[in-house]
Amino acid sequence: MRTTLPTSRSPALPRVFALANQKGGVGKTTTAINLGTALAAIGERVLVIDLDPQGNASTGLGIDRRHRAVSNYHVMAGHAELRQAVQPTAVPNLFLAPSTMDLLGVELEIAQERDRAVRLRHAIASLAEADEATRFTYVLIDCPPSLNLLTINALAAADAVLVPLQCEFFALEGLSQLLKSVEQVRTTLNPALTIHGVVLTMFDPRNNLANQVVADVRQFMGAKVYDTVIPRNVRVSEAPSHGKPALLYDLRCAGSQAYLRLASEVIQRERALRAAA
Repeated sequence: MRTTLPTSRSPALPRVFALANQKGGVGKTTTAINLGTALAAIGERVLVIDLDPQGNASTGLGIDRRHRAVSNYHVMAGHAELRQAVQPTAVPNLFLAPSTMDLLGVELEIAQERDRAVRLRHAIASLAEADEATRFTYVLIDCPPSLNLLTINALAAADAVLVPLQCEFFALEGLSQLLKSVEQVRTTLNPALTIHGVVLTMFDPRNNLANQVVADVRQFMGAKVYDTVIPRNVRVSEAPSHGKPALLYDLRCAGSQAYLRLASEVIQRERALRAAA
């Protein structure tokens, strides 16, 4: 039986972005961490939901595995409310709902449940009960690199998809697969789902192929591609090993500055959407 979600959204609910790409290693987690940090730095109250069993977003935000007693496994399995899993990070206004390897088994646990595809949507809806002072304005969902039940939950819960895309040879092929998946979710679970934008990552201007990929993606997706391009940057790569976002590890590096520009661009698009509504 097809499940259709309501298109109306309470003003008390945050804007929800799923950071998704079925291809691994494209910068989803790095973007979730650093875009979340940049949004928090400009005054937004942000929750990152780590929905990847590898838990890299949790580690990258400095949450030790010993401190994940309540995780998104418990939320998805129905053992805890989302607010019980939320933890503060070292970044003011940035919070995390962590992941553990237990998430690997949750798909089998809930496979027979009628609400299996919308559990995360219901969990996020419960955040509307928070006081205005503790209410999130943005939720970023870091998806696993596959179209499994966890990713479907993220897409069903999201207002829009933010697509990190590595500047490499198979980029457009992966993007086409993702767009098909988004369309499937839109027609069956979440008719309001849109593509917020495509962010090009790991860009090396010295690489002719990378420049060609940028040109091809912009031709294919047009205005959906953010103006900001995230460069390949050593400091951004080093930051997770220190349990810090790049913006805390080295604010002045090229990668950190790019994520600040991306956050500003996201906010500008949000304002344009509100003005057009």
